[in-house]
Amino acid sequence: MIDVLVVDDDFRVAEINAKYVGKVPGFRVAARAHSAAQALASVQRGTIDLILLDHYLPDQTGLELVHRMREQGHGTDVIMITAAGDVTTIQAAMRLGALHYLVKPFTFAALRTRLDSYAALRRTVDRVGGRGIAGQEQVDRIFSALRTMPAPPSPGLPSGHSEPTTDLICRVLHHADHPLSAHEVAAETGLSRSTAQRYLRHLEQAGRLRLTLRYGDTGRPEHRYAWVAP
Repeated sequence: MIDVLVVDDDFRVAEINAKYVGKVPGFRVAARAHSAAQALASVQRGTIDLILLDHYLPDQTGLELVHRMREQGHGTDVIMITAAGDVTTIQAAMRLGALHYLVKPFTFAALRTRLDSYAALRRTVDRVGGRGIAGQEQVDRIFSALRTMPAPPSPGLPSGHSEPTTDLICRVLHHADHPLSAHEVAAETGLSRSTAQRYLRHLEQAGRLRLTLRYGDTGRPEHRYAWVAP
């Protein structure tokens, strides 16, 4: 298993990202952090393989954290997940060795392709590493494993799902001007809440919907779904 540290100053975003990671085979969330100090402490314990790192943290930027990690000799791999889309930050992330850079907001499918790419990189390095010194062919194989991101899984319908019902739910979400709950989708489509929830879960996992959580005063957070433009 690949142990992942999820770093985001927003507790809710960190929880969503952690849920996404948990859906990808071969990955597990080892820890969450909401500041650079917490993240560095997790890295120093030596159990983290990969960091999903936000740039905007309350005590340091994500890139300042990476620089500090490298100064201390920590080679933990990093994938940036941030709203920072300026070229200066992107270039700095590349120079510090970030393997991928994912701009918020993003879909589960977008994150999964990068995690799958990272897993492929590790497998390739493990195979090549067993041979001692790598020749040019092995070096090219390592670099191509990182650059080639697998396509997201096909959103084919599982057993018990129908294309007309899927299209109906997609139309409702596509025309909605705000994220909808399963209860609201059921009311719009005439489906039962459980049926709507089942379809919504599949569409979100296929990358066609984006899941957010709305927290009330008490009880569990409400799952809300928004259409993701292709």
